[in-house]
Amino acid sequence: MVQFNQLEQHRKILLTYLKLHHPRGKRVDFELVILSNYLQVASWGAYLLSRNIITMSFAPKDSHEAQVQFALERGVPALIGVLASIRLPYPSRSFDMAHCSRCLIPWGRNDGLYLIEVDRILRPGGHWVLSGPPINWEKHWKGWERTREDLKAEQDGIESLARSLCWKKLAQKEDLAIWKKPTNHMHCKINRKVFKKPRFCEAQDPDKAWYTKMETCLTPLPEVSDIKELAGGQLAKWPERLTAVPPRIISGSVIGITAEIFRKDNELWKQRVLHYKVLDHQLAEPGRYRNLLDMNSHLGGFAAALVNDPVWVMNIVPVEVKVETLGVIYERGLIGTYQNWCEAMSTYPRTYDFIHADAIFTLYKDRCEMEDILLEMDRILRPQGSVIIRDDVDVLVNVKSIVDGLQWESRMVDQEHSPHVREKLLIAIKQYWTAPAADHNQQGSEAAS
Repeated sequence: MVQFNQLEQHRKILLTYLKLHHPRGKRVDFELVILSNYLQVASWGAYLLSRNIITMSFAPKDSHEAQVQFALERGVPALIGVLASIRLPYPSRSFDMAHCSRCLIPWGRNDGLYLIEVDRILRPGGHWVLSGPPINWEKHWKGWERTREDLKAEQDGIESLARSLCWKKLAQKEDLAIWKKPTNHMHCKINRKVFKKPRFCEAQDPDKAWYTKMETCLTPLPEVSDIKELAGGQLAKWPERLTAVPPRIISGSVIGITAEIFRKDNELWKQRVLHYKVLDHQLAEPGRYRNLLDMNSHLGGFAAALVNDPVWVMNIVPVEVKVETLGVIYERGLIGTYQNWCEAMSTYPRTYDFIHADAIFTLYKDRCEMEDILLEMDRILRPQGSVIIRDDVDVLVNVKSIVDGLQWESRMVDQEHSPHVREKLLIAIKQYWTAPAADHNQQGSEAAS
């Protein structure tokens, strides 16, 4: 009954949002939602996912034990994460909505640090949804075992902070409140005369988020020439958004990536994924896989080529790449995160059905050991899950010797265009095996000796 009631609450949140933005009952366009916390293993994320709205759920390991693991086992995107002192591992202007349900984050404290971080990752015109304390404190204050004065002061602090960020409160109904971020910062820069804090950040890369400390300054939106203009450029509707040239590329902010390169990359990955499905019958079988991981996503072409399959892809942009493209991936309507593959990924063991690795071992040559990366891949891959690795033939020979030692079943094949190139593919399946049972007689004789 508790789980059902929580899911119904999340449905009400969605319905409220739809009424605000789709009064005529039109079909919802694909959107990205980040859940700062969730109840009953991402029930709201699962509900939205069934309606073609993808979520990025996260929760800390300490106070929400195994919820991320359960979410991934359900086939819902999730990462272990926490709002603390380091930025969330996403670029600026990534999400259409941020949602917090009973997450008990002190939004009004520390000079508004946590809500300022939410502002950084929200798109212009994006929404912040808050449910639970202190919303509707007038009704729940006794059950929350807090004083009316304390809860009122907390909500007043949130309201004041939201106004200082130039957010507009759209609605508050029962246990739900919704704010909207401005579409540009023209008015917001003017009202700094009223709101002295937070100031606008200076000389800051808004997309840098790997071990980057949060700041109590407001991330400025791209400049506009008209008050009605959407900062950063207008995104296409879904599903056109997936293949339309993203605004970051149109504006020239992604160095070396043009509209033509983007289109060619799309076509290239369509061919590659068709070839993959010939080589890996498990990838070609609908419903066999759900959680996919792309370790070096570039522009997200691998995920885009699988959009009509019943899967989702966690796109990873390694922090070591020369051109940072995660913002482009989000503008396409896909999800992802930053990662250093010399470190462990923020996920539980056995949480992905399939891993794709394009030139990962060439990228990390002389950065860390090949064995360390492969052991991490083995940790997060489910038994009977498969891996496709693209790389130079000499690199793959060394990789194959290691994965054979991991008791993966592997084979090396030609890539899709020509056998006369150095780039090859390594196809591998993680086998289900356990350590052999101990021989008690042998153990006894060893103990006696």
